[in-house]
Amino acid sequence: MSQALIQTGTRLLNALGKHSDLIMQAYISGTVDEQNHSPKVLEQLVQLGVLWRPESQSELRLKSAVRTLLEGSLQDERNRTINANIGASLASLKTLAEHYKEALHYNKYNESAAHMSDLTEHVYQLSESLSNSVRVLFGRITNEFGYVSSVDAKIRENELAQGQVTDLLSQLECFRFDELSEIAGSNRELRHLLVVSLQQRFSKAAQELSVVQARLIDLLGRFREFQGRTRLLKGYLLHMEQHPDFAPGNYTNLTQVPILFNQSNSVISAAAPDVNNVEHENDYQEIVSSLTHIHQRKGKHDEADEPQDIDVTAQSTVSLEKDELQLAIEDFFCEVIDSGQPKTALTYYEEKALGFDREVWMYQVIGGYQALADQEKQFFALDPHGENDKTFTGNFYINDITLGLR
Repeated sequence: MSQALIQTGTRLLNALGKHSDLIMQAYISGTVDEQNHSPKVLEQLVQLGVLWRPESQSELRLKSAVRTLLEGSLQDERNRTINANIGASLASLKTLAEHYKEALHYNKYNESAAHMSDLTEHVYQLSESLSNSVRVLFGRITNEFGYVSSVDAKIRENELAQGQVTDLLSQLECFRFDELSEIAGSNRELRHLLVVSLQQRFSKAAQELSVVQARLIDLLGRFREFQGRTRLLKGYLLHMEQHPDFAPGNYTNLTQVPILFNQSNSVISAAAPDVNNVEHENDYQEIVSSLTHIHQRKGKHDEADEPQDIDVTAQSTVSLEKDELQLAIEDFFCEVIDSGQPKTALTYYEEKALGFDREVWMYQVIGGYQALADQEKQFFALDPHGENDKTFTGNFYINDITLGLR
């Protein structure tokens, strides 16, 4: 059976190569000019399935399979056929996978090898079909549907392409990788074909189709704009044909300008303050300096005119005393100076049994160091201890601080 199949295929390929001129002329023109070729040759090509006659009185044409082969190989821009029957292909893959597993179970290795070969061919054929469909769509978008001339025809082709993208996306929903993984089981070859290869092709096709869909929508908007301008121009030409003596008026002298010509932008554009603009800093300062602050409320202006007694008694003195936290910070710095040894803030905190919050204490130690003068700050060394955030980069959490002398 295999030998007969090989002989038939060889005969077909020889016929394709021998009569390539006839086949390409039929591909370009759509039909075969039977007067320029031998009836014996035409009959041979009909029997091989290369040519066919739809009706008894019609001309010979190429079979759809041969035309599809040429369109895919030549990457012809007229190729608008997209195979979206993914559900049937997946059903065939599942059936062949079950045949392969059953043959392995009964130790029929020859049958299992044949089923694996068919399964591999179906998987690669499905992947190639998806790639070809995306390639066809991209090719039609790249040349902006150059195989049709009018804008209306381009819009129709765009809508056809959008429908095909929608069909492909709905067909991609037929992929159930959990089910395919369950069918493959622990078999390495089946998992590589049904899960790894198909999932890679599925992800790539889904991404490419989303890009195709966005470009089609953008292209459709451009076509709609061209269509509107074309209709406006055709309407103007029709008006000129019906009114040959028409002359545009001097619209600048009119008091009521038509809306079509009254499209000028506003003289003063919208403004908004930009506080981050350094060039406007002087203007901001002048505006702020010109502002006044009213200390008195309405209704109290009359009371300001009445004479009032001024109390000239001695006022109580205000003493600025340092709080306990500040004193503890100074004692910590003094102890480091006296001992000459570095010490962490939490060690000193535990030794003195301070009652402040631990986080407030470490924060005030850093503040005390930053409050020192530059000449005094150069005698101390402040080293934080902590760890970086595990999720977000650039965040460092301080757990303790070591204060020492340089």
